This record gives sequence, structure tokens and C-alpha cells, in this order.
Amino acid sequence: MPARITKLHFETVAELLKRLGGIDPARIRLDPPPGRAKEKDLINLLERTDRLYELVDGVLVEKVMGSPESGLAMLIGRLIGNFAEDHDLGMVYGADNPVGLMPRLVREPDVSFVSWDRLPVRGEEPGDPIAKWTPDLAVEVISKGNTREEMVRKLTEYFEAGVRLVWYVDPKKRTVKVFTSLEESRVLTEKHTLDGGEVLPGFTLPVKKIFARQRRKNG
Repeated sequence: MPARITKLHFETVAELLKRLGGIDPARIRLDPPPGRAKEKDLINLLERTDRLYELVDGVLVEKVMGSPESGLAMLIGRLIGNFAEDHDLGMVYGADNPVGLMPRLVREPDVSFVSWDRLPVRGEEPGDPIAKWTPDLAVEVISKGNTREEMVRKLTEYFEAGVRLVWYVDPKKRTVKVFTSLEESRVLTEKHTLDGGEVLPGFTLPVKKIFARQRRKNG
């Protein structure tokens, strides 16, 4: 896990919100006080509620995800999961899988894939409540409550932690933005086909297939 030095004291609420990417203050838990939460607090919270939370610089932050976003994430996860299983590549997880990227930083990608080589014991799935490995692929389905600054911060964290590939799926624009690094990205529309690159070699998925269910619902 990469070392990370962060400031845990906040002078004002405005400073806290800015650090978290300008998110809605209603998403922030006040118990424990912001800046003092630990992994054990996150585990207890996830066990006591039916909501998803992340730990960001010692702050418990609710993860926003509605039914449409959840449906898209499930579809992508199922397709990636089938491919990974058929080719014995690794494990695929959903948004209820906390991943400890760095000290005091636990994220929950909507979908994540981890190759066997990255697991503590090759070929075995660990049973830790918070994963201590870094996924090869992280997928985020953009929700209405996500701010641009929040997603920029997440992207930075993913690559700093060693994630190799990130997909940002935008239901409103019906696009998938593919990041292979902080500096390299491309936007795919429904005319394009998404592929797994070096992370999931051979995997392909027409972007229009991702949003087909959304089109039928709206149509």
C-alpha cells in the first residue's frame, strides 16, 4: 500500500468540502468526527446500514449510486466477470467491496477486477473485510451526485495506488471515458467498442450494449 501523508485537521467546513471535491455536505458522517474515522469505523458502519460509505482522509463519505447506475454497474460486472472466469484471469467485485488504496483511504469502485497475480496468495480470494490489494481495473458509473472535482480526485488516487485501467461510464452522455494513466484517456461513444487492453486482453464490449437497457426504459 503506497504511503500517503494527509492533513486530518480542517479549519472550516468549506475547507473540508473542497478537499473532498465539492460534494454535498449531506454525504459526510459526523460520527466519528471528520478526520478521525478509521477503517474499523467504516466496517462497523457498513455492517449497520444498507448504504455504501468510503473512507477519505479519515472522513466517512456516503457513496452516491441510484438504481440506474447500479443496473449499469451490474451489467458491466457480469460481462467482465464471465470473461474473467472463462479465461481464469482473476476476480470481479461490485460496489460493496471496500478497497484500501492507501492509509486512511478506502474506495468502493462500482466494478473492480483484480488479476490472480495481485492477490496475496495467487489464485486464492482473501476474506478481509477491506481488501488490501489494488485492482487492475476500476469502473465508476457517474451518478448525479458526483462532482467533477470528486471524480478527478478519485482518478488520481486510483493511479497513485497502482490501478492500471479506469473506466468512467457516463449514463447521461452515454459515453465511456477510458483512462490508461492520468495523462492518457479517450472518450468512447455508442459508435465505439470498449476493450480490456492489456488488463483484460481479448475482452470487447460495444458501448451501445452498455446503454441498451437504458434506451429501452426511456423509449
